[in-house]
Amino acid sequence: MQWLEITVNTAPENLDRLTAELEAQGVSGLVIDSEQEYEAFLEQNRQYWDYVDEELRDAYRGVCRVKFYYEDSDDGRAALEQLRGAFPQYTFLTDVVRDEDWENNWKQYYKPLTIGRRLLIVPQWEETPETDGREVLRLDPGLIFGTGSHATTRMCLEKLQELPLDGKRVLDLGCGSGILAIGALLLGAAHADGCDIDPKAPDVAMDNAALNGIGADRFHVVAGDVLAPGPLRRRLGQEKYDVVLANIVADVIIALSPAVPEWLAEDGVFICSGIIEGRQQEVKAALTAAGFDIAACERQEDWYCMTCRRKKQICSD
Repeated sequence: MQWLEITVNTAPENLDRLTAELEAQGVSGLVIDSEQEYEAFLEQNRQYWDYVDEELRDAYRGVCRVKFYYEDSDDGRAALEQLRGAFPQYTFLTDVVRDEDWENNWKQYYKPLTIGRRLLIVPQWEETPETDGREVLRLDPGLIFGTGSHATTRMCLEKLQELPLDGKRVLDLGCGSGILAIGALLLGAAHADGCDIDPKAPDVAMDNAALNGIGADRFHVVAGDVLAPGPLRRRLGQEKYDVVLANIVADVIIALSPAVPEWLAEDGVFICSGIIEGRQQEVKAALTAAGFDIAACERQEDWYCMTCRRKKQICSD
């Protein structure tokens, strides 16, 4: 189906009046793009990220517009002409879009990607290229973070390839698409658990696991806030994992640091990333205070990945 995408540019001080007038005419499904709305969203959710792409921020700078959609049909065009007649003071800019534009355009940005020596990430819709002996990780990321293209995800997957994973248990905190846990399972881990605050994550991660022939007997994902006291945190405390992964943001890693040792096996490894340049010393201090030795700290682009082990207890007579 084709749609008319209708855009009305306005000044910030006129935004409320414009939306009220459109809604009074029966226009629904308004999409508001404005610098003020964008900045307010960032401020209200700042605990979830340390970094915002400046290109995205620039795209909203000075913007104030309202978008809505009509079917590209005689009825839709008649409704648009009626609006133009009712509001001659506004300019209604139009474009034609198709359902498949929304559904599939983003896929062009994801292509097969080699990670280290042992993994090849292949989007679900792409043909499998020559693997050169790598394990193929099939992925349909949808709108959830975790495709392998971001430096933080790449570093975590590269560090996993350095570990002896055969028969090991893995916990992925903030699992998103499930890419890290699935990668660990393809590299030999026996079982993985994942959790994410996004309620959509369990379905997305388990669908991606199924693409790789991995079922619920080896992979389990739940939605919940691991920072909050409650059944999720207590349940994780009943397990001992050989590897714990957290590709999140610095603030969450800092808050998680005291709890992670409770979830690790005696010789377990904690791999954490999502640490933007400028926050690495804070994260190192929190990990050290939580009883970790930082075995490796690596950087790609402006991001850091840290590999940690619990400090050895020195016995004295």
